[in-house]
Amino acid sequence: MNLRPVGSEAAFDLADLHDKAFDRPWTALAFDELLKSPGVFAVLGEAGEPATAKGFVLCRAIAGEAEILTIAVDPAARRRGWGAALVAMAAGIARETGSEAMFLEVAADNTAAIALYQATGFSRVGLRKGYYPHADGAKDAVVMRRALNT
Repeated sequence: MNLRPVGSEAAFDLADLHDKAFDRPWTALAFDELLKSPGVFAVLGEAGEPATAKGFVLCRAIAGEAEILTIAVDPAARRRGWGAALVAMAAGIARETGSEAMFLEVAADNTAAIALYQATGFSRVGLRKGYYPHADGAKDAVVMRRALNT
């Protein structure tokens, strides 16, 4: 498992992984623009020979707080520790930038992701009604927080 920070040069890899993981994927242009924004960083996880992308996390750290904007793991690589490793490295980078807490939103019905976040130190702090657009109607998002200074 190789984890490394990446910049906008990885926008196509991030978009490809996001497409595999989500019904409404972000474009390479969206990743490129985000990665050029202040405080935004990404961590890419790769494995194998030749190295193939297995997952990534995209975050923003500003004014003492960090946020996971999105995280994706290739469905073929899930349940192998990639998510936890990506969250841990992102939290470390956020802490190094001076962030004292990290936040995220996750679909309320995404029990696997909620379990991952709880296992990596996040706890529920709120709920955003109708946050995620969906073909079956808007879905609620659970807001989660993790302290980084402990």
